[in-house]
Amino acid sequence: MIKRNTLLLLSLLFLQDRPVQAQQADHVGKKGQLYLSWGYNKEWYTLSNIHVRQEALGNDYVFKNVIGKDKPGWNDKSIFKQPISIPQYSYRLGYWFKDNWAFEINFDHTKYQVDQQQLLHVKGQMNFVPVDTYMINRGNLRWQLNNGANFFLFNIVRRVAIPRLSFNNFNVSLLLKGGIGFMTPHVENTIFGKDNKPGFQFGGWDIGGEAALRFTFFKYAYLEYCHKAVYARYSGLKVYEGTARQAFGCYEMIANIGATIPLKNYNRKKDVFQVDDNTIPANKEEKAAH
Repeated sequence: MIKRNTLLLLSLLFLQDRPVQAQQADHVGKKGQLYLSWGYNKEWYTLSNIHVRQEALGNDYVFKNVIGKDKPGWNDKSIFKQPISIPQYSYRLGYWFKDNWAFEINFDHTKYQVDQQQLLHVKGQMNFVPVDTYMINRGNLRWQLNNGANFFLFNIVRRVAIPRLSFNNFNVSLLLKGGIGFMTPHVENTIFGKDNKPGFQFGGWDIGGEAALRFTFFKYAYLEYCHKAVYARYSGLKVYEGTARQAFGCYEMIANIGATIPLKNYNRKKDVFQVDDNTIPANKEEKAAH
């Protein structure tokens, strides 16, 4: 009986002590911290329709269920021999406005291009004549958002602490993000031998959600591994003598390296500001008490 009660007491003490230890070691996601990161991404896209309108040419048709893919940009070069802006890159800039709650500017330089040699289904009107036909894509549709499909999102971020993985110099957190934004694609295409004038433009709106594991080292440096889903709806994309619209879903995997920058050092537990080894009381009542 004594042995059982001793084990029970030790267990209760251990369970009581763990949250305190975790709280002391948890330096991540505190109000007043800024963070930024840079990384690279890989994408998979859903099938999509590309609706082309060229009124002066009598064209109003849709390429249906088109297959598209990304272009990571690494080729045979290593990460250290490639200009950092050539591959599909990502960056994040965020601010913790409240403990475990942040606002984030989230950008992914993604690339999208239509597969060649796929079977294209074209339906609508071409040269004022109704069409509903199939063809192998041998350059009939060269469609590239290749200098970026370019997803901007303005996210709200919620951090979920993992107490068992929270230590003084190492921390693992789960970040859940969601937001809306816009795209600034670089539009380049050739449709039935007619080229557009390539260039960047405002492309439409997007919405997305992201789940990330953040591994923080020595309080301020971190690695982040993310899974992200985006729905992007493009409109007014420039084609020869007209415009086009397209919508697709995208699944991303992203790896980032980043840093946290504390804009102030504030100890909520004592309600005092820290200055080196001394403390400054947060209010006059505490100052008088000192």
